[in-house]
Amino acid sequence: MKVTFLGTGTSQGVPVIGCECEVCRSMDYRDKRLRTSIHIDAAGASFVIDTGPDFRQQMLREGIMKLDGVIFTHGHKDHIAGLDDVRAYNFKQDVDMPVYGTHATLEQLKVEFYYAFEKIKYPGTPHLKLHEITDAPFEVSSVLFTPLPVNHLRMSVLGFRLGNFSYITDANDIPAKTMEKLKGTEILVLNALQKEKHISHFNLEEAIAMAKRIAAPQTYFTHISHKLGLHNVVDKTLPDTMTLAYDGLSISI
Repeated sequence: MKVTFLGTGTSQGVPVIGCECEVCRSMDYRDKRLRTSIHIDAAGASFVIDTGPDFRQQMLREGIMKLDGVIFTHGHKDHIAGLDDVRAYNFKQDVDMPVYGTHATLEQLKVEFYYAFEKIKYPGTPHLKLHEITDAPFEVSSVLFTPLPVNHLRMSVLGFRLGNFSYITDANDIPAKTMEKLKGTEILVLNALQKEKHISHFNLEEAIAMAKRIAAPQTYFTHISHKLGLHNVVDKTLPDTMTLAYDGLSISI
């Protein structure tokens, strides 16, 4: 299995419009962060987890020629806004795009992309086939996804585990039942928004502490704000088993 970080930034991305901080002015490509998403290549199938506002740019950058499904963590705008652009794959593959999400997430998609669900569709709208998921494991193209429910303030968000790889993007708390599901994880992806405390995301200190509890041999931090600091500086301060992810990074599992 190959996982590619399509984006590792928070809801505003990095650089932030109108900001002149050292991170937003950085020339280091690792400080250029599109909205958070990953691509998964497994068992000959191609998936994305989340389609943020930068989805089109991310697919073009990585040369993703085929897409077999979209899996959503939750319905916030920075994770769903690019869904309209799956229509390119509708045209290319001549198939409705399978979309997986909780009831709440699918209902949000019906609001945001209402035109895709009208009885009489305007030509060229995306064709979506919705699949409601719960906390139970599910298969897509023979690939097993195990949902990892976490708390994003008062909102329930799903992470996902595939084999020994676990992916969590928007959390400030991981319930005990999910901690059990994370046991044995070898590669963990976890959100680390910034250095200061935040109402609905782990900050860096909290993310490090949680990563130590989960004890994966390798942890990557994602969903990163410009307030975290320069990639090259922050990355050097992390424990040996932890590192900051960056856009375009690919890992083989």
